[in-house]
Parts: sequence; structure tokens; C-alpha cells
Amino acid sequence: MMNVLMVLTSHSELGNTGKKTGFWIEEFAAPYYTLKDAGVNITLASPKGGQPPIDPKSAEPDAQTEATRRFNDDKDLQALLAQTKKLSEVNADDFDAVFFPGGHGPLWDLTTDANSIRLIETFWKSKKPVAAVCHAPAVLLNAKDENGDPLVKGKHVTGFTNTEEEAVQLTEVVPFLLEDELKNKGGQYSKKEDWASYVVKDGLLITGQNPASSEEAAHQLLQLLKK
Repeated sequence: MMNVLMVLTSHSELGNTGKKTGFWIEEFAAPYYTLKDAGVNITLASPKGGQPPIDPKSAEPDAQTEATRRFNDDKDLQALLAQTKKLSEVNADDFDAVFFPGGHGPLWDLTTDANSIRLIETFWKSKKPVAAVCHAPAVLLNAKDENGDPLVKGKHVTGFTNTEEEAVQLTEVVPFLLEDELKNKGGQYSKKEDWASYVVKDGLLITGQNPASSEEAAHQLLQLLKK
């Protein structure tokens, strides 16, 4: 049985706008069901534990997909989600891979969360896959590889684009622009047109550009786990 750790944000404030953020339902639900339906055992965790905040925009009608509708009817998964483990209590040795769903929340907490960074570095040193989609590749920015270099340096990566951030009108709200920061850390950044499904795999590192990329990222993770 494969064991995958899914790490969600605990951050709910959208900068100083007075609006709410969190994780994006599609980016959690689509990978969750893709892995679950393939027989993977999934553990959910977040910095604070308990119920992670859901980005209210991801619950709006135009953001619904097959996976989000399944989640909305899935009382068991909703109950599991309400009881995420604290990141500080999670051990990388218990898992075969880690997956980070996006939403804007991770920009504020997981990017600099010491427990998250330590987990990523442990997975990486143990030659276990690390996957992140949309805004979640931000969690890689402060992680280092075995040589002490930024984990993304020289690696092929993608993530939420500057033009997608402009489209949702949050360029001035977010603490940094993910595309720019991945490049600043030496990442070999690439992208497709806005909102297209695009996943980049570089060895054991998998990154997806946006919500539409989350299911494919999970499929690529499954391929790595089956090797």
C-alpha cells in the first residue's frame, strides 16, 4: 500500500483585503480522488492541524468540476479534512511521497513554515517524490537540496503564472509573484497559456501550473510511485 502525505494551508486571510483565502477545492479533490481510486492511502496535514480554510472562490459555481462535486457529497472526506494532523507531528519516513495542493494560502504560511521545509528536504534526501500545484510550488522556494542549494535551482518547474495572477486581480495583494520567485531561485520555469493544464516533471519533482493541472500532476505522481 502506497502512503502519500497531502499538506494543506492553514492560512485564511487574503493579505489586507479583508477577504478570505485558503486552499483551492479542485486542487485538493482531484488529486485526492485520483490517488485514492488507485488504492493509495492518504494522510492529510496542515500547519495548525484541524480544518484547513477553503478558498470561498473555489466553492463558487464556475469553479465546480467532477471532483469538487464528488467532494461536496463526500461526508467521509469532509470529516477527514476537518481533522488534519499538525505538520509538526508528521514524519516523512511514514510516507512514499508528498503532495501540496494550492490556493493562495500557501504563499503566506507553507512557504516559510519550518516543518514544511524540513519535510520537503527529508523527502528529497530520501529520494521520494515531491509534488505541488498552482500556488503550492511556493513551498519549494526555501527548501534546499543535499548541497545546500535551492531545491528548484536548475530544475524544470512551473507554477501559477504572473498573467494568471493578473487575471484574478491579486498581483498587488500576494506577498510575491510565484513565477518570478521560482526564476529568482534558479528554477528553469516554463508555462503554457493561462488556465491550460500543464505539468512539469523533473526527476522526482512534479509541479503543475494551475487548478486544471492538479489531476494530471496526481497521475504523474502515481506513475513515479509505481516504478
